[in-house]
Amino acid sequence: MKSTTKPGWIARILCIAAILFVSMFAFDSFEHGHSLLEKLGAFGMHMIPSIVLALVLLLAWYNERAGGFLILFIALATAPYIYQMNFARTGSALVAFQVIAMINLPFLIVGVLFLVSYFRK
Repeated sequence: MKSTTKPGWIARILCIAAILFVSMFAFDSFEHGHSLLEKLGAFGMHMIPSIVLALVLLLAWYNERAGGFLILFIALATAPYIYQMNFARTGSALVAFQVIAMINLPFLIVGVLFLVSYFRK
């Protein structure tokens, strides 16, 4: 494994924290009045984004350039969908932008940090 710089380790730690934050939303599936099997199925479906992000983190761990660009792409590509979904739910552009800031901004920072770490080497 290549030696990493400080931005690389900050990116890894922040990405793990952001993935754990996104994973917390999967626990919504246990609030419904469905059977345990249906709840577990819904939980698995809600965990797909976290699993994808964890796989991208694994890629970025060993290839900071490719991982950094992929994380940036994911953060930017999902922002319009997240905005639209939250604007439709709340009717407030401010709330929709706040949700984007909570969910996507950490991944934007992580992507930039991975790229900074790559180009500093």
